[in-house]
Amino acid sequence: MRWNLVVLASCLAIAGCVGTSIAERQDANVQSSLQYDSVPCDQLLAQRNRLAQQYRLPPDAKPSFSDPGVGLGPFTPDARSKAQRDVEQASGRIDAMNRSIARRECGKPG
Repeated sequence: MRWNLVVLASCLAIAGCVGTSIAERQDANVQSSLQYDSVPCDQLLAQRNRLAQQYRLPPDAKPSFSDPGVGLGPFTPDARSKAQRDVEQASGRIDAMNRSIARRECGKPG
């Protein structure tokens, strides 16, 4: 029994150290909105809407985070499909675009 726990702990540690942990990949979905500040408002709104439509997401999508358990995030392997990872990455891009849109007050009469 004790040997099984040692093997399990070793496997989890190795899985978390190769850069494919769920926590690491989910953190990568959060993007800076500053990269979108140089894009004109009308183009950014259109880009955001196209991305949301492509992945069937709402225009106010935000990246989601799973709860693998206290202290286990860095060691829990990411078992999500590539399609699901792509959707969550698109959510992060949409959220970054929305933060830039809100900060610059795009779409508001002025």
